[in-house]
Amino acid sequence: MPPTPWPLSRLLLERILEDRISDRFVAERIWERLGYQPQGEGLVWLAGPETPSAWREAFPQAPEVISVRPASVQLTRSIPREHKQLLKEQLKFAGYRIGELYPRRTRRATAVNWLLAWLASREQLLAEEGPLPPLLDAPLNPVSGHPGDLPVR
Repeated sequence: MPPTPWPLSRLLLERILEDRISDRFVAERIWERLGYQPQGEGLVWLAGPETPSAWREAFPQAPEVISVRPASVQLTRSIPREHKQLLKEQLKFAGYRIGELYPRRTRRATAVNWLLAWLASREQLLAEEGPLPPLLDAPLNPVSGHPGDLPVR
């Protein structure tokens, strides 16, 4: 049986947008909702029976949705049209300023919008607060991210 997904909250999603949480943690929140299942120590996640066929066929092993462009593109395309503006509507996120526009950050915003769309498609409300992983300082170099984050391709 797959583990229970990490609870989503406004606080968690805001910390993702602020770049206070690792790319891997963000990816795992998406993987668990796409039906990928951790293997062994959880370093590798594989498609499970609940993984949508488009994802399972394109990515039998869970893709790094922040660092791997094709995975980020598929994530963007999988957000239903009616949920494309949830980032603005629910989190009042106006986007990053010109000097803050980096592929890592825009992909993180896509990930947050996808998580909001996932909740909306299940008619679940976004909790205000919930558990947080240990928070990181925003990276000095937003292009390379946090220690351990993979390079954006």
